[in-house]
Amino acid sequence: MSLQLNQLSGEIIGAAIEVHKSLGPGLLESAYRRCLCQELYLRGHKINYERPLSLEYKGLRIKCAYKYDILVNGQIIIECKSVEKLAPIHGAQLLTYLRVGGWPLGLLINFNVEVLKNGIVRRINGFTA
Repeated sequence: MSLQLNQLSGEIIGAAIEVHKSLGPGLLESAYRRCLCQELYLRGHKINYERPLSLEYKGLRIKCAYKYDILVNGQIIIECKSVEKLAPIHGAQLLTYLRVGGWPLGLLINFNVEVLKNGIVRRINGFTA
């Protein structure tokens, strides 16, 4: 993992902590997602928000197979959640996004926790980092 990607993931986590400190747990996922986008934008990052991603399967191209939550600087995908507890399917979803989208690093952030560091999962190319 490059130093630049590690630094960017640290900046994203810092932005998420700022959002969580300001809003606290208990809001809808969509509110955290939009506020995190704003925080990252204010910090000078290029944000793609809820964009469709196509999928190719044995010659079939599906234009909008799914929509990812946030892509930062074209490099790190963020999946935002506001759930009581992350389930294994949430991590699997992030890994699928990494593989299909070709991104090197992803963050799964659950804002519905008392301390945000307990709600962050970092994934690199199919394994926990």
